[in-house]
Amino acid sequence: MATPTTTKKSKPNIKPKQEDAKSGWTFLTNHAHVLILLSQDASQVLREVAVQVGITERAVQRIIADLEHDGFIERERIGRKNHYRILTKRPLRHPIESHRTIGDLIATIIEKE
Repeated sequence: MATPTTTKKSKPNIKPKQEDAKSGWTFLTNHAHVLILLSQDASQVLREVAVQVGITERAVQRIIADLEHDGFIERERIGRKNHYRILTKRPLRHPIESHRTIGDLIATIIEKE
């Protein structure tokens, strides 16, 4: 399912190419996709995250719970919204990439203007 392009300048165009959408896989996990989107807008509504990643809102909630449980993000309630803080100094989980941090991953993916 193709996702809509975003209108804010700080967010990348995450609409997959048609040939990528047909193949059914990507190089990054949904956990990484959620983390990257939250790094761009820490107060983003989970429904928006779900649409951009191409998964259900419930799946995003499970991913957030995983990331929070394992110490990769912290959640703070501000009014009626959650605000997420990414702990960028945490190493990536797999032994092949554990020499890199969450911050390294985000910096690699996100274009700085």
